[in-house]
Amino acid sequence: MSQRPSHREGCCTVGARPDAHDRSWLNEAIRKVEADANRSADTHLHVFPLPSDWGIDLYLKDESVHPTGSLKHRLARSLFLYALCNGWIHSDSTIIEASSGSTAVSEAYFARLLGLPFVAVMPRSTSPEKISLIEFQGGRCHLVEDPSAIYAESRRLAAETGGHYMDQFTYAERATDWRGNNNIAESIFEQMALERHPVPAWVVVGAGTGGTSATIGRYVRYRRLETQVCVVDPENSAFFPAFVAGDDSVVGGGSRIEGIGRPRVEPSFLPGVVDSMMAVPDAASIAAARWCTQLTGRTVGGSTGTALWGALHQVADMRAHGETGSVVTLLCDGGERYAHTYYDDAWLESQGIDITSYTRTLEEFAATGEWREPAL
Repeated sequence: MSQRPSHREGCCTVGARPDAHDRSWLNEAIRKVEADANRSADTHLHVFPLPSDWGIDLYLKDESVHPTGSLKHRLARSLFLYALCNGWIHSDSTIIEASSGSTAVSEAYFARLLGLPFVAVMPRSTSPEKISLIEFQGGRCHLVEDPSAIYAESRRLAAETGGHYMDQFTYAERATDWRGNNNIAESIFEQMALERHPVPAWVVVGAGTGGTSATIGRYVRYRRLETQVCVVDPENSAFFPAFVAGDDSVVGGGSRIEGIGRPRVEPSFLPGVVDSMMAVPDAASIAAARWCTQLTGRTVGGSTGTALWGALHQVADMRAHGETGSVVTLLCDGGERYAHTYYDDAWLESQGIDITSYTRTLEEFAATGEWREPAL
């Protein structure tokens, strides 16, 4: 938007933008986004079935009940508010995002709410269910062969359309108010207040942008809580090896567990607020997702399986050390989005994934309380 010519008023030079209409549109856009939050009740905190006499309680924060069906609804709302208040989005903006799926579904929802076109730049391997959900929300999918190319392609499209590249991987950690304001951390601790172990020993999450672990890690420090944050990472992702090496230049590959894992360490990932990391095989993630679905009756996605595997690891470690307490992890999205991948035996076979030994580990742990690593 061009700037009006400066003119003299007394001794001062004054410049102004002709944005009265855009400011009016901005006010209405923010109202619509805030109204969406006001209409949405908080997400549920489910008790995961473990023997009571273990003295350890496990909870799933069910983010699948958001209007767009995943944890990324919170992120998309925060990113839109951040971009609107920074003056980056206008009434004629095309919204571009690099995403493996769920963030794009949620951002397409908010773009349509504001009457803006939306383009999701995604790897061609993204599940067809997620592509359909993005298109259902009014978005357009721009698929690329190389997952690492989504960043540059998003910037190119934004420049070509004169639009705005949301760049969740850079802005996730700063768009969310980590001190409170109904973020996911505040919600977890408020819902835990009346439980027998109200301050969790561990909160276990995956990392896609790194924004969730940054929010929770900062919050527990700000509130001076003893809770520790564990980040679980799938195969091929750069986060875990970079954390171990203390080098954020480590490069990984594409992740088969959609929504988490990245080929590079994203700017929003803050290792300084993470207490522990765990690498989780893809077969373990999928086994845990299927097992959780059978045990709870709630169909969950692969990233929930990754988080659950890590959370159960923490429960087993607490038992081994004679500790009691609570562990919280996230139900990130529903498994119906992965009917043709994680819940399809033919797809598993095509990927060379055998979940048998990992399923046995989970079943034996539930029955005996002892954790035996799968024999591979």
